[in-house]
Formats: sequence, structure tokens, C-alpha cells
Amino acid sequence: MSWGTELWDQFDNLEKHTQWGIDVLEKYIKFVKERTEIELSYAKQLRNLSKKYQPKKNSKEEEEYRYTSTRAFLATLNEMNDYAGQHEVISENMTSLITGELTRYVQELKQERKSHFHDGRKAQQHIETCWKQLEASKRRFERDCKEADRAQQYFEKMDADINVTKADVEKARQQAQLRHQMAEDSKAEYSSTLQKFNSEQHDHYYTHIPNIFQKIQEMEERRIVRIGESMKTFAEVDRQVIPIIGKCLDEITKAAESIDHKNDSQLVIEAFKSGFEPPGDIDFEDFTQPMKRTVSESSLSNSRGDGKSEPKFGGKSKGKLWPFIKKNKPPPPPPASASPSAVPNGPQSPKQQKEPLSHRFNEFMTSKPKIHCFRSLKRGGAGPEDFSNLPPEQRRKKLQQKVDELNKDIQKEMDQRDALTKMKDVYIKNPQMGDAASVDHRLAELGQNIEKLRLEVQKFEGWLAEVEGRLPMRTEQARRQSGLYEAQNTSAVNSCAQDRESSPDGSYTEEQSQETEMKVPATDFDDEFDDEEPLPTIGTCKALYTFEGQNEGTISVAEGEMLYVIEEDKGDGWTRIRRNEDEEGYVPTSYVEVYLDKNAKDVYKSLQKISE
Repeated sequence: MSWGTELWDQFDNLEKHTQWGIDVLEKYIKFVKERTEIELSYAKQLRNLSKKYQPKKNSKEEEEYRYTSTRAFLATLNEMNDYAGQHEVISENMTSLITGELTRYVQELKQERKSHFHDGRKAQQHIETCWKQLEASKRRFERDCKEADRAQQYFEKMDADINVTKADVEKARQQAQLRHQMAEDSKAEYSSTLQKFNSEQHDHYYTHIPNIFQKIQEMEERRIVRIGESMKTFAEVDRQVIPIIGKCLDEITKAAESIDHKNDSQLVIEAFKSGFEPPGDIDFEDFTQPMKRTVSESSLSNSRGDGKSEPKFGGKSKGKLWPFIKKNKPPPPPPASASPSAVPNGPQSPKQQKEPLSHRFNEFMTSKPKIHCFRSLKRGGAGPEDFSNLPPEQRRKKLQQKVDELNKDIQKEMDQRDALTKMKDVYIKNPQMGDAASVDHRLAELGQNIEKLRLEVQKFEGWLAEVEGRLPMRTEQARRQSGLYEAQNTSAVNSCAQDRESSPDGSYTEEQSQETEMKVPATDFDDEFDDEEPLPTIGTCKALYTFEGQNEGTISVAEGEMLYVIEEDKGDGWTRIRRNEDEEGYVPTSYVEVYLDKNAKDVYKSLQKISE
């Protein structure tokens, strides 16, 4: 089955068919390209969708993701992000393995097809030329034969005519012979041309055209095979990501199965539990007793006496419910260390019955003036430092969180101290790299920092232990210790006292002697670490040219001068160097030849990581 033998006369149709095949291939390329665009668009939309529902940093949403259901939703969002990544992989692989390859193949195919059909047209033109030569030879032979017949007839006519001279007859005879000879020559030429044409025609239809058509057939078959392979690749690209997509779906299923409704319910309890006891029974207030009158004077006096003493034991008990009253915003609950007498419980006097709730809370405040007022001034009015404005359970959680944060800060300071200690050891072993004594000041500051943070941890752990019930109440020594950190600004205490004395209801005033007890001198731990530690030396450099440092932050150097390198070129073309402890600045990197020490460079990079 060969196009050369079966389709020897279908040159034009083969030309159209092969062009159609190329069009089909280009159409498939366009299809795959649009599929890749769809995959990219789908992946982008999935990523945007996942990003849209991701929790925002430092927002309330982050707290919501402690529940198993919201954590499962977050895991679903992350897996959808990976899922989108697989669709990007599909797009990339289809672009590189199918679209790119087929585009190059189509260009090659067009060139090959053009070459084959050019050869076919050339063979057709050759056979057409041979045919024209044969036709010309045939017409010439036919014309010469006719001319010979006319010359023969003219000769016979002249020979039969008695009136014609012998010379005319001889002339006609010679003309007839000449025409006969020309006819014979034309016949020989026509015969030769015919044989040549038949040979050329045989070669054309049995050799040249079959070979050309066979090449075209092979080209077309390669195109068909190539498009089939591309379709198989199209499926394989999808099949390759199916396991990963399956893993993403498995992770989503696993996250869904990890949802624990009991655990979420417990978290709700931990989040909102106040730690207060439910309110007790409300005492019955008997307003009918003063109306009970008797005729006798003694019973009347007794009734009056009973009416006076009754309120002592039948006072209003709304004070017990003050944490739950919704009409007025309740004041912060008393700290765990407050004395029992500060909390209104039990029977109340008539004076207490008539006083509003805010008055009774102010009375509670007077029982603990030293710490409570000062704490309310901490952090710009953001709440007491010991979180005493929160319910017991919430206070415990906040204190525990604060202890954990301080422990992390301690660990960070200790890491910096370890790194500086390592650098100091390097300087001791290699004095030319830097002065070991230059890091002593920073090490001392880190030690003070760590000690300060540890004292802070002890303070918060004391409050935490108090809340958890490990300590019955805070001792006076602990109060003084906490006051050591709280009394940073004694004017805040005076302002607090003035606010109390000038309260609208006049329910709370304090003596100056109570305020003076809060004035505690500030400690060394309140100092800020504003002094910047000089950078360590990481190598040396030699000035190749003289540089006049006229701009701010630069330093002048002379050609051949040796200096210390304290910061590498970060891509901006400047290197930071030091001449001595007081002179340092930037010079163009091209003006110096830098010699870096590997150990010091590693230590410097580790310090940069820790500081970040």
C-alpha cells in the first residue's frame, strides 16, 4: 500500500490533504495552549481563594484557629494551595512537552512538505516539457508528410502534362524528393523523441513520483504518530499529578477526621470560663413586718424595735451579683489576693443597702490601694500588669502566656550570649581578627538582660501560682518585689491618688502617707540598651586607590592602607570598614581588596540570624 503506486495521479489532492494534516496539528496545539491557560487561571483562582480565607496576622481570627474544626479548615486551605500548585505543574508540563515540541515540529514539517512538493512539481514540469517536445516533433513530422504528399502530387501532375517543359518536370521531381527526405527525417526525429518521452514518462510514473509520494506518505504518517504521542503525553501529564492530588485530598480527609467536638467544647470552656461561683439564693425582704400593729403599747414598741433591727439581716443582696449585672458595666473583679472583707457577702447594713454598686466597689478599692491603682496605670491604661481585671480563669491563661513569652525572650538573649562567647573565643585564638575585650561590655549587658527577664518571670510566676491556688495570698515581700518593677514613675501614683480624691461621688480618698509607700526607686534593670554595640571584624582589606570620603557615612582612605572589614558588600557596591574604634565608614568595594576570615564570617552570619 503505497501512495506512489495507488495515488500516482493525485498530486493535487495529496497536496491538499497534507496541508489539512498540518492544520489539524496546529489546531491541536492551539487546544493544548488554551488548556494550559485554563489550568493557570484555575490555579491562580484557587490560590487567591485560599489566600482570601487565610487568617490575618495579629487578628482575632488567629485565636479562632485553636479549635479543631478551624484548624481542619486551615489545613484544607493549605492543601488547596498545594492542589493549585499541581495544576500549575500540569500547565508547565503541557507547555514544555506538547506545545513547545509540536510548534517546533510543525515548522520542520512545513519545510519538509515544501521540499517534497517542490520536487514533485519539478518532475511534473520535466514530463510536461518532454510531452511538449514530443508534440512539436509529431506536428513537424505530420507537416513534412503533408508537404511531401503535395510535392509528389505536383510532380505527377507536371510529369503528365505534355505542355510542361522537361526542366520544370525535373524541378518538380527534385522538390518532391526533397520533401520526402524531410518527411523521413521528421519521422526519425519523431520516433526518437517518442522513445525518449516514453522512457521519461516511465521513469516519472514508476520511479520519480512514487519516490516523492512515498516520502510524503512517510511524512504524513510521522505527523499522525506524533499527534498520537502528544495525546498520550496529554493524558500522562494529568496522570502524573493524580497521586499528589490524591495525597492533598487524603490530607483534607485526615484533617476532617481530626475534628474533635469534645475538644472544641472544652476549648470554649477554657476561653470563656470566668471562675466565679454561681450566685446564691436571694434573701427574702419582709416589708410587711413594720405594718403589724397591736393595740397594746408594748407590742407597738416591740414592733418598732423589730422594724429597726430587721434591715440588718434582710439587706439587699444585689452586691453578690455584681459580676453579672448588665445595666452598668461591672468594675474589674478583685485580685485573688484581696482580703475576704473586701468582697461584699452576707448581710449588709442599711447604709450599704442604699449605696450604689459603684460605691461598694470603691470601698473594695480602698482595701488594696497600693497595688491596684498603680497597676491600672501600667501600659498607657491598657489594663493591670497582673491582669487582675480579668476573671480568674482568663487571668491564669494570660499570666501563663506572659511567662511563656518571657521564657522565649530569655532563650533568645542566651542564644545571643552564646554567639558572642563563641566570637570572643575566636578573637582570643586569632587576635588579629578583633579585640576580645570589645565584646565584654555587650556580654555584661546580655547578662543583665537575662537577669531582668528572669526576675520578670519570677514575678509573673508568683501571680500565676497565686491564681492557681498554690499560694494562699501574696505576701508583703512579693508585693514589694512587684512594686520594684511597677514604680517606674511615682508621678503616676500621685495622679492616681488625685483621681481618687476628686471622684464625683467622693466615695474614695487616700492619705498622702499611703502614696509615699508606693515610691520605690528605679532599678538598673529599667535602663534601655540604646548604645549600639560595634560590629565585629570579619576580615581585613587593602586600599588599592585613594578615596576621599566627603559624603556622610563614608571614610577617607589612602592607597596601600590596611584596614579592618566589618561588613561585606551587600550588592550596593559599598563595603564597611574600620580604621580604629572611633573611625569607621563605607568605601567603594572596587577601591579595596578584601581578605575575609571564614570563621569570623560564619560567626557574623550566625549573629545576624539570631538578631533577625
